[in-house]
Amino acid sequence: MAAELSWFMTREVLDNAEPLFAPAVAVGTIAGAFSNRIRRTIEMLAGVIAGAVVAHLITRAIGAGPAQTGVVVAIAISAAVLFRGGGGVMAQAGGTGLLLASVAQGPDLAVARTESALVGGVVAIAVAFLILPLNPVRVLHRATGKTMDAFARELTATATALAHRDRQKAEDALKRFSTTWEQRAKTTDLVAAARQVVVLSPWRRRRLGIVRQYEHAAEHLENAYTSAHDIVHWTVVTVRAGEPVPPGLPASIEQIGQALRLVYRDFFAAREPAQTRARALRAIKEVDEACAEGVEFSGNVVVSRVRAVVGELLQASGLPQAEANRLAHIRPN
Repeated sequence: MAAELSWFMTREVLDNAEPLFAPAVAVGTIAGAFSNRIRRTIEMLAGVIAGAVVAHLITRAIGAGPAQTGVVVAIAISAAVLFRGGGGVMAQAGGTGLLLASVAQGPDLAVARTESALVGGVVAIAVAFLILPLNPVRVLHRATGKTMDAFARELTATATALAHRDRQKAEDALKRFSTTWEQRAKTTDLVAAARQVVVLSPWRRRRLGIVRQYEHAAEHLENAYTSAHDIVHWTVVTVRAGEPVPPGLPASIEQIGQALRLVYRDFFAAREPAQTRARALRAIKEVDEACAEGVEFSGNVVVSRVRAVVGELLQASGLPQAEANRLAHIRPN
């Protein structure tokens, strides 16, 4: 739709001699990362303008030809770098400079391409946010479900490895957790995309409340993921060192894995997260029992990280920080 509309606007409405660039920019914008469409459009337009201006000035001064084309491309890309443009800006600047310096042209070609690119960018934004906007809640649902299930799965595997003192399984869980960690960045991008949609699209504005709630929860879940990574790491250290492992220690890790799954389901079901809080508090009960039986250095680190995850999960579920820390038995600094 974006390609067709941008071509029609450029060719039929504006009678532009270079309509091809409009759908090219429109497709490039739509195909970009969900959270970067506005920025990507600006980058593409900036690159087109930089390349067109450089090509116009250089070819007027020294003419066109293979050597001049190389000079135009080099200066256009250098200009993009000078103004701290990203890869999109540099690609568009170099591509535009290459095209305009390689053909016999008058000044109108640069203007026509710039106008065409502007139409493509504006139409792409209109399609993405006004005509066919994404469902932000569906975006969040798809993005967070896979990530949280992956983290919860590795916590369960870690708990099993710790209970059986299986070093190989603990190390495997750590490797998988590190891979899942990279997936978290994509989830962060999609959360930003969802917010962009509800802010810019009048048809999705009613979803702003739930997106804001999730953004609040996402901050605490981010901290929970970091502490969970520490749990898996120090579990490996605990097993390697042959430290004592009271039953409550792996049980507490299993409970926070289940709580991670539940906070996701409770949130998108729009229900009170009572089950999430119950699982989180059961993790604290288990870890307190483990401390009473006795843990050593690495085990103590695991205990502290379990408390940290529980505190963040309780805050993600809507509890104030002071209350969450009290229930997680986290001492104030």
